[in-house]
Amino acid sequence: MTSDRSAGLTESARALAAGEVTSRTLVEQALARIEATQGSLNAFRVVRTEAALAEADAADRELAHGARLPLLGVPVAVKDDMDVAGEPTAFGCRGEYPAVTEDGEAVRRLRAAGAVIVGKTNTCELGQWPFTEGPAFGDTRNPWNPGHTPGGSSGGSAAAVAAGLVPAALGSDGAGSVRIPASWTHLIGVKPQRGRISTWPRGESFQGITVNGTLARTVADAALLLDAASGNHALDPHRPAPVDASAAAVREPGRLRVALSLKPPFTATPARLRPEVRAKVVELAERLAALGHTVEEADPPYGQIGLTFVPRATAGIAEWVGDAPFPALLDRRTHGAARLGKLLGGAPLRAARRAEAVLHRRIGGFFASYDVVLAPTTAAPPPRIGAMLGLGGFATDRAMIAACPFAWPWNVLGWPGVNVPAGFVADGLPVGAQLLGPAHSEPLLISLAAQLEAELRWHEAWPPGLVASDAPAV
Repeated sequence: MTSDRSAGLTESARALAAGEVTSRTLVEQALARIEATQGSLNAFRVVRTEAALAEADAADRELAHGARLPLLGVPVAVKDDMDVAGEPTAFGCRGEYPAVTEDGEAVRRLRAAGAVIVGKTNTCELGQWPFTEGPAFGDTRNPWNPGHTPGGSSGGSAAAVAAGLVPAALGSDGAGSVRIPASWTHLIGVKPQRGRISTWPRGESFQGITVNGTLARTVADAALLLDAASGNHALDPHRPAPVDASAAAVREPGRLRVALSLKPPFTATPARLRPEVRAKVVELAERLAALGHTVEEADPPYGQIGLTFVPRATAGIAEWVGDAPFPALLDRRTHGAARLGKLLGGAPLRAARRAEAVLHRRIGGFFASYDVVLAPTTAAPPPRIGAMLGLGGFATDRAMIAACPFAWPWNVLGWPGVNVPAGFVADGLPVGAQLLGPAHSEPLLISLAAQLEAELRWHEAWPPGLVASDAPAV
């Protein structure tokens, strides 16, 4: 095995088990790539250099004694909203946060699978926005075009994987926060069924709309990380039956009925699908038809689903703000969202939670006619660095909705979605499309994504070379 950035999660795990490379070598090289690009990409908030090397040495000893685990010795990263024992969890906020004492459940399961956590990746403040910038850590940049954002809120994880700093990473998705940065960095991004990957120590994150998910360059790698991180804490309220994502990644999906949905769901402010993004999604639809699937334009009956999203999202922000050790340092937009969340946190929130069952029945009925929805992941390519950072609250909301109106309904539903790369538009900027399914449909979506990957070979494309010592011009 060549120990370089092109080795994915699956290949790294195989080579380690075969004795072709050591964990220390892989971890040292990952740490060197992180250090070399931190001044340019700025993907990480926390780098666990000493701890990761010690864990790599321990993994090598286990491998030498014949131990075999799915990710034994493989370096991965997690988003900085997940607890890693001995490290702070600042979630994009300013201030000197204390180290936590226990791993979150998803991190605990990664460790149980043998993974070495090399660091925690940058995210915008409390994961609210589709960019990864802020006074707490600076600007995280897109490896494909460093003048642009990798998206958010899992932008650090996406940048790290897209640049080959690590073979895969965990992120979280509350309104597209795995799928949006995956689309804008040419990655696979899996938003699984609610509860598939635990969000413990919070049984529900953001009133159940946020789930943890995976980012990787290939479907097989995203599936392997999903399998390793999946499972529940004893007190988790959502406990879906297990699935075998890795098996699905090597299985044919069969002939499917695909609904091509190009109309944004109801939003309170205007959203228009940009023609260049539309063209790339339509090209994917044509490829699916050429593979034998039945594809026709149809939109899920969303109705005014946005009215159920806002109370849950803002109440979730209010909960996080209530726990923040340095509230005076939070963005004014964060305080505005928290105030709204407190206003909506009573009867409106209860009504929004009750409405989910109605939405499940109505939108679930759509899947009597179709197996999968193909939709744009975003309406626009990635914005330039700084385009949204200095806006006021309402202007930020308008800009977010204009760029990203397609992803959030599946967070209300709690159902799976997978971003797949859809190609590149002007200035070398990636865009993506999402495969969306009903409850517990990860295996079907992963099988279909793998079929597309085998045809399009998107994982063979890499960002242009990065000059680690030079901060890119904006």
